[in-house]
Amino acid sequence: MAWDRRALRRTPGVRFAKLLGTGRGRWFGPSRADLTRWAAIVTRAEPAPDPSAIARWDRLASGRLRLDLTTLTARGSWAGQEPFPPTKDRSRADGPVLALTRARLRPTRARAFWRSIGPPAAAATRADGLLATFGIGEAPLGWQGTVSVWRAPRDLVEFAYRHPDHRRVMDETPARRWYAEELFARFAVDRVSGDRSLIDWKEGT
Repeated sequence: MAWDRRALRRTPGVRFAKLLGTGRGRWFGPSRADLTRWAAIVTRAEPAPDPSAIARWDRLASGRLRLDLTTLTARGSWAGQEPFPPTKDRSRADGPVLALTRARLRPTRARAFWRSIGPPAAAATRADGLLATFGIGEAPLGWQGTVSVWRAPRDLVEFAYRHPDHRRVMDETPARRWYAEELFARFAVDRVSGDRSLIDWKEGT
C-alpha cells in the first residue's frame, strides 16, 4: 500500500487508482479500521489483465475478492478528478449494484458529521436487499467513504431516498457543509470472483 501507489497509477491503461484501508465488519469510522484487509479501486480504459502491483499482492494475501463494475451514475470529484465517467447505456433495471460514497471532511465539521451518521449507518446494516457494506479510507481521519452492494437498484433507491434517517442526513448535508470534496457513484456489478466472505456478503443472496 505504501510503495505501489505510483506503480499502479503509471500502469498503461489505468486512468485512476486509489489504494485504501477498510473498516471492520459492516461498520465504519476512525476506530474501526481493519488492518488485515485492504482495497484497490482501479479505473481502466478497457478490460485488461491485472496490473503487476495487484499480482504481487496476491502472493502475500490470504484471500481475494474482485468486483468488475460498470459506471451507471456519478457526481462529484475525487482528488480533483472525475474518475468514473458514466457509460452510454445507464439503464439497469435489475441485478446487483454497488454504491460508492467518498468524502473529504472539513476538520471543523468532522465531529458533527460523525455524530449525525450513527442512525443511518445502523439502519443500513438492516436494510432489505443489502448484500454487503464496509467503510473505506485514505487516511485515519477525514478521508472516508463507504461501499455497499445491493441486490437490485430498487433496494438501493428505497433505502437512500425513503429511509427517514438516511434522507435526513442527505437533506442536512448542503446546510451543514460537512464536506470539502465529495463523490457519489453507482455501478452495475458485472462479475464477482473470489471469496465473498471477505466483505461479509450475505449468504443465499
